[in-house]
Amino acid sequence: MTSSQMKTLAASVLLVAASVIASHAQESEFNSRGNTLIADQFNNRVIEVDRRGNIVWHFGLGPSDFSPASVIGVNDAQRVGELTLMAGTGTPGGQLEAPNCTNPTGCPDNRVLLVDHDGNIVWQYGQFGPGGGGPNQLNVPVQNTWLPNFHILITDQANERIIEVDLDKNIVWQYGTTGVAGNGPNQLNNPNCAELLENGHILICDENNNRALEVTRAGKTVWQYGSGDPNINDPVSGVAFASRLENGHTVITDSNHNRVVEIDRGKNVVWQYFTCTGASCNLARGTGPLPTRAVRLRNGHTLISDQYNHRVIEVNHAKQIVRTFGKLGDLSYNTDSVAGGGLNSPYDAKRIGDYTGLTPPFCFGDECDE
Repeated sequence: MTSSQMKTLAASVLLVAASVIASHAQESEFNSRGNTLIADQFNNRVIEVDRRGNIVWHFGLGPSDFSPASVIGVNDAQRVGELTLMAGTGTPGGQLEAPNCTNPTGCPDNRVLLVDHDGNIVWQYGQFGPGGGGPNQLNVPVQNTWLPNFHILITDQANERIIEVDLDKNIVWQYGTTGVAGNGPNQLNNPNCAELLENGHILICDENNNRALEVTRAGKTVWQYGSGDPNINDPVSGVAFASRLENGHTVITDSNHNRVVEIDRGKNVVWQYFTCTGASCNLARGTGPLPTRAVRLRNGHTLISDQYNHRVIEVNHAKQIVRTFGKLGDLSYNTDSVAGGGLNSPYDAKRIGDYTGLTPPFCFGDECDE
């Protein structure tokens, strides 16, 4: 598909997205508002589930499939109208949760994919297989964000960079020096996310530098929370995700501390949630728990990808779990439902049609119609 065709398709998606979501609002169908999109990491798939956990759509063939027909070790997924954007991160060698990957060097993917309802790939950046840092190459892409200008922001983790790519696959912006890990100017250390803010800046998770930072298009850091030092793990450690709310607060997934923390403009903690405090959360056979993604929902709840606890939980402001997909400590695979299990290290979850705190794919602020 050419870039002009892709732009026409994207424009069409924009026109129909609102009506499609609204028309499906009360149904258990593909792209229904209220459904949840889950990156089911080591099951090598992205699934969409309804409120009861029934799987209504999927891409990927399961934990034993390591072909291009699946999305290997998927870390991120986003619905773009009726299309789905996903990051094929790959599976590390020796991962306890992925015993079917028997190659000691791992099972790579290294693609960002945009697929339609039928699972056809309509756009791709990167090549299936070993990673690289050249044109149209990625090395452990962990997150992707569709931008309102029809570009894609990619967190290219092992290349230590954030790149913005147009539909012709040109890199039009980059932060981080390709292949160089550090914490100096224009340097990142294992970045894990990037979101475009309404002011045009980029909010970045610099995971191994234990910080979230906001940078301008010129590469200037204008805000930071966390040490910026890989050896100082306070106040946050292993920042896996960050999002900026409309009130100026920032929600951070403080992965190594097994918590989600919300800070105000003055960097005061105003809310936090520890994903697990009981002994059952640290199973001897597992890696975990290490939550990887927390997004605030329109209803004020927080949707948390509790990775190695093998569940996605929705938590209200009073810190009560009000909905669960998967099951605490249950690593499994189910093709029909994840209401009581059936997930394997879910890395990301988002509510269909809800971009609270996230980069909306088509518009910002007053430009958006509910």
